[in-house]
Amino acid sequence: MLTLATDDGGGPEIFASVQGEGPSMGMPVSFMRLSRCNLACIWCDTAYTWRFEGDNRPHRDGQTYDRKANQVTLDEDEVAARIMALGQNRLVITGGEPLLQAPALAKLLDLLPDIGVEIETNGTIKAPPRLDIRIDQFNVSPKLAHSGNPAELALIPERLDAYATDPRAWFKFVIAEPSDLDEVLALRERYRFRPDHVFLMPEGTDSETLRAREKWLAPLCVEHGFRMSDRLHIHLFGDTRGT
Repeated sequence: MLTLATDDGGGPEIFASVQGEGPSMGMPVSFMRLSRCNLACIWCDTAYTWRFEGDNRPHRDGQTYDRKANQVTLDEDEVAARIMALGQNRLVITGGEPLLQAPALAKLLDLLPDIGVEIETNGTIKAPPRLDIRIDQFNVSPKLAHSGNPAELALIPERLDAYATDPRAWFKFVIAEPSDLDEVLALRERYRFRPDHVFLMPEGTDSETLRAREKWLAPLCVEHGFRMSDRLHIHLFGDTRGT
């Protein structure tokens, strides 16, 4: 069984759209958003996947969500049928932190043998072999200090070492201020990330904020040889579920 986030209508957040971030930006895909996360980013734009009533981990808007209204549990057969009905040949699994549900994901992907798969992950959890063999692309987003997560929870050397040597892994760093780049550069030095596999992405949930930050972020990418990721879905649909 998989525990999914819900869309605005209370159904599972499984939908077709274009990938909004990272190396696959603009590609038509199916999305599946899972619930629950082992980290708590203060600026998280999907806090409805983890900040349920009684969860006191900080978030900048202070809102909590009713668990029953924001989670739905489905068996793998039903999830697979919903994904196949969307008619896409690539699936993006996001969250929350999807690898918290690795065993159920492996069962699901056994039912979808002809679909390419990318996983959005915070980079703290290892995919077990049965799941790992089905992943075509890891979109790894290590959380910097401004996320509010302690480094000992968010930046696990063993995991970052493994992803740094995996050709399927792309790194996407959320940047809120120019000074955040210092931490990215230190991590690159420590883990030897390939520059062409590193994206810098502005933090923001509206077009105005993203555009303002991209103006100073683009020169930093040019200076240091990193790639820049927009958040295409925000410009197209706003900060909404199921898009």
